Amino acid sequence: MTEILGIESTCDETSAAVVQDGRIVLSNIIASQEEIHEKYGGIVPEVASRKHLEALPVVVEEALNRAGTSIEKIDAIAVSKEPGLPPALTVGYAYAQGLSLANKKPLIDINHLEAHISAIWLVEKGQKAQEIQYPYICLLVSGGHTQLYLVESPIELRILGKTRDDAAGEAFDKIARLLGLGYPGGPIIDKLARNGDEQIFRFPRPMIKSENFDFSFSGLKTAVKREVEKQKVALTRYKDNSDLHKELNNNLITDFAASFQEAVVEVLVEKTIRASCELGVNVITIAGGVSANSRLRELLARACKASGFTLFYPELEFCLDNAAMVAARAYDLL
Repeated sequence: MTEILGIESTCDETSAAVVQDGRIVLSNIIASQEEIHEKYGGIVPEVASRKHLEALPVVVEEALNRAGTSIEKIDAIAVSKEPGLPPALTVGYAYAQGLSLANKKPLIDINHLEAHISAIWLVEKGQKAQEIQYPYICLLVSGGHTQLYLVESPIELRILGKTRDDAAGEAFDKIARLLGLGYPGGPIIDKLARNGDEQIFRFPRPMIKSENFDFSFSGLKTAVKREVEKQKVALTRYKDNSDLHKELNNNLITDFAASFQEAVVEVLVEKTIRASCELGVNVITIAGGVSANSRLRELLARACKASGFTLFYPELEFCLDNAAMVAARAYDLL
């Protein structure tokens, strides 16, 4: 059995995990900075890096203890090296490097995006890992990246398309900020959209019919902003009736959330299904923080069923940034 200690610090999650044979999660400790960055409406790199520095020794020690092991028994250390926020990456990498040298353990550099793709294999101790046949299509949607991959083997990953501007997660955060909903935007919009009508506003579906598999969400963001400004003007006619004004405003926000989310999800699903059809690949996986979105999972599952494709997705706890996926990716590279 091979036990790998994973370390993750690419953004605002400080995480350490111990994973056995690239599949079985013995521990996965995450220290979130979400509340700290919420007041800024986004991540402040310098603040994030300082918090990583404080949290890393704590989460590593807890991960080892929770797994019932020690640094002496670990076979290798894996750390996210790129991409991410440079100050945050530097702190995590320097810590992992020091741990590796001090304990004479191999250090494995991991691409953060490839780690997200490997999250599909992770299970808690006592559970059985999913059996997924290669090749498969992976839709990776996170805060900073939206990409389509053809995964031909554990080490052969080919990018089919990527975003040309805002990633899906960025778009969710920016629209949430526009609507005054707070940070992070993805979970908030997902929750509000369940009470909204996605047909109220017919926002554009950028590049949905383009021949390539690239994405673009900046134009959608602009369209939402214009409609929000238009509706704000319309609401002024009810300003003398505060209760009615508040009720209409709340309804508008849920409808905006649902309509915006629908536009993003339809593009993601359409491109993913088309890639599978054109390449003759009938297995699809999703990864990254936005892969936890309930509407994305619903529509993609429906589209896969209609097309005869098989869909796999990670457990929700492994969709967001975490060190277990880093360790899982390292196992594939041994």
